Amino acid sequence: MALAYKTRRRLSLLILLIGVPAYIVTAITVVGLFDRPPFWLELVIYVGLGIVWALPFKAVFRGIGQVDPDAHENGKGNGG
Repeated sequence: MALAYKTRRRLSLLILLIGVPAYIVTAITVVGLFDRPPFWLELVIYVGLGIVWALPFKAVFRGIGQVDPDAHENGKGNGG
């Protein structure tokens, strides 16, 4: 079952406002538990974690920046 556009939009906002900051704090805490690795390894870790967080939410974020596809069908367009 696919999520409706409005639901995906709200869910993406929730993920960006609450989920991403929580993920950042968790990533920094976990990496901070170990001795500081070399700069290049630390950079690779943070870049990797920066990409990995988005993979499970790819379907939620797909098409969010576009116009609501259901708005044109229902005649609820932007008045143009």
